[in-house]
Amino acid sequence: MEIGWLLTEAQRRARGEFAAFVETQVVPYADDWDRQEAIPAGFVADLAGRGYLGGLVPAEHGGPGLDQITFGLLSEALGTGCAAARSVLTVHGMVIRAISRWGTAPQRDEWLGRLAAGSTVAGFALTEPGAGSDAAAIAATARRDGTGFVLDGVKRWVTYGRRATLFLVFARLAGRDAAFLVERDRPGLVVAPIDGLLGARASMLAELRFQHCRVPAAALVGRPGFGLSTVAADALELGRYSVAWGCVGLAQACLDATVRYTGQREQFGTRLSGQPLVQRMVADMVTGVAAARLLCYQAGRLREAGAPESVPATWVAKYFAADRAFRTARDAVQCHGAAGCSDAHPVQRHFRDAKVMEIIEGSTELQQTVIAGSAYRLRPDRAGAA
Repeated sequence: MEIGWLLTEAQRRARGEFAAFVETQVVPYADDWDRQEAIPAGFVADLAGRGYLGGLVPAEHGGPGLDQITFGLLSEALGTGCAAARSVLTVHGMVIRAISRWGTAPQRDEWLGRLAAGSTVAGFALTEPGAGSDAAAIAATARRDGTGFVLDGVKRWVTYGRRATLFLVFARLAGRDAAFLVERDRPGLVVAPIDGLLGARASMLAELRFQHCRVPAAALVGRPGFGLSTVAADALELGRYSVAWGCVGLAQACLDATVRYTGQREQFGTRLSGQPLVQRMVADMVTGVAAARLLCYQAGRLREAGAPESVPATWVAKYFAADRAFRTARDAVQCHGAAGCSDAHPVQRHFRDAKVMEIIEGSTELQQTVIAGSAYRLRPDRAGAA
């Protein structure tokens, strides 16, 4: 469903600008990026130069201060072209969010301008070999040492970790979770590339190994004990929101590719577009994309208003959008037949990327548990209960 009528004039203009940028600067190159498992540094610099990469940096710190709907539209547009490109925007935005909301005034002054300009690109380091969906199981440690802290441990699956120059790192400090801003060039930090991914191959993931890595006291973000419950949780909500919109874009790209291909391809003397089974799949694609987009829009409006309902709305949007992106990509490959399994058609890349979307920023199974749990807590017979 088209949502243009729900947008402001500024949002409609931005949406058109984003679409034109992706069509010329992302779509023609995305397959090559996937094969090379890398995004050119020049592209990320272009994102920054256009004000996209640091879109969430407030105006007072040199950024455009995009509203939540506009940021979502940007995530959707990038999602239509390349899930890996969208992922860089997402994690960079997550760190911006953390510093903007939980950082000290000196941290905001030092980092937000650089993040807006793209002279610093950020990575989000939470997941570990033994801690994925269960973030509370992190084993990385921080200990006070003189006027600063010393970090030890391993972080894995850090998006754009191969190139990021600043990391938001979560560790245990005297038994309490804490968040730290760690520059890439800190002694004791080793960055190891992760290759051979199923999807989002150009995300340039890395493993971070902290071996007695010393950081100053000013690196601490927020208070000890609030690293996961506030800093990480809030950043992850933004990540979930961006991924949800990106899934809408991915599904839209699969729908468009399917309509083009089946509208031209003939089998048994008729075009595939005339086959009832193909029509059923296309109808499901259209409906799924429309519903996912509206759920994302609803989450964005609630986030912009600062409403507490934005949290469950974002979970629902991400859950549904990721599920529909995978189903749509699966059916797109099916409609393309053998051609859909070839790298001559981007639907095979979208299919692999869509599988990853069901895992990151809250796996499908974790989201089912959380969403169902919320429904039981709010069941009608408990209305008014203490």
